[in-house]
Amino acid sequence: MTGNEAVAMGVKLANVGFISAYPITPQTTIVEKLAEMVANREIGARYVEVESEHSAMGAVFASELAGVRSYTATSSHGLLYMHEMLHWTAGQRLPVVMSVVNRSIGPPWNIWSEQTDSMNQRDTGWMQVYCESNQEALDTILMGYKIAESKDVMLPLMSMEDAFILSHTSEPVELPSQEEADSFLPRLDLPFRIDTGNPLGYGSYSTPDGPFMELKKDMMESMKNSRQAIKKVTREFADTFGRDYSGLLEEYMMSDADYALIASGTLASTGKYVVKNLREKGLKVGLLRIRFFRPFPDRELIEAVSGLKGVGVLDRSVSFGTAGSMTNEVRAALYGKADIPVAGFIAGLGGRDVRIEDFRKMYSMIADGFSGSTYINARGGE
Repeated sequence: MTGNEAVAMGVKLANVGFISAYPITPQTTIVEKLAEMVANREIGARYVEVESEHSAMGAVFASELAGVRSYTATSSHGLLYMHEMLHWTAGQRLPVVMSVVNRSIGPPWNIWSEQTDSMNQRDTGWMQVYCESNQEALDTILMGYKIAESKDVMLPLMSMEDAFILSHTSEPVELPSQEEADSFLPRLDLPFRIDTGNPLGYGSYSTPDGPFMELKKDMMESMKNSRQAIKKVTREFADTFGRDYSGLLEEYMMSDADYALIASGTLASTGKYVVKNLREKGLKVGLLRIRFFRPFPDRELIEAVSGLKGVGVLDRSVSFGTAGSMTNEVRAALYGKADIPVAGFIAGLGGRDVRIEDFRKMYSMIADGFSGSTYINARGGE
């Protein structure tokens, strides 16, 4: 099945009770499939059509606050339109799960894969996970709700698919039974849900001397707590379903590597192929796949690169005026803790192919000690 179909099946297996979304390419087929399931009574959820992505998140905000497990999905400009409500949803501590099919931001208009849309939301208080396969996209819905709903976390989670590479491409996917999913993921029990018998105020006004700063500090603590929740839930998932996603960071052929490339999403798949090929030629290279960008796996990263001679970071996004979004995070995490050069590579913007020869070039540059930032496969020079 396609990645979008796999996500829709994950939502069904998670027993979501409320769905609201606004169509945008290439996310639309997720909520189309869910609308079909609701119409056919294959899923016991209420489906609400709205006039915008901002309204979609507003509707999910309200339903989740009423204690109903809720879901939405979007892409690109739709995610940007949600930006205000992303802050409200995280700040209200609502464990919503949302799928984001990563797509470029205009102008010019472009519907192809890039991670700038979700990287722009990294400071909204949402956990972020970047999927490599359609199987992972499905499984992350189940794991995502369990992580988000952990009592010491209570933060929303967005799960990313690369546009078209996963969303519209078919791969074999193993479907858990509903009984297995129910055993793994208990029903939502929101401790502060709206209750007419116990009225509470939500989103109240705060002065500078009020609890505003303390609430933000508590969100930071909860984001830190999510590290252990992620590790615990991924272990439980591996024990239950036999698929181990390695927590926050996946290591590939890193045990004796001299050089490594850090990537996320489907770029890691091509990277693994190249690593295997270079290994056959006697080159000691490896790959690190960042699954969770929030919380950022700084401790795991420091341990993984210990002893390396050089590392590179492959970004499918750009932070104008500095470097790639992930490159900045990696350099900050390693500063003062790992004395190795960190190369930054920006590639694949607007859906441009990141080819096998591009990966070979990056590994060659890392081995040569390059520690700057550059574009890969960009016309007019690097």
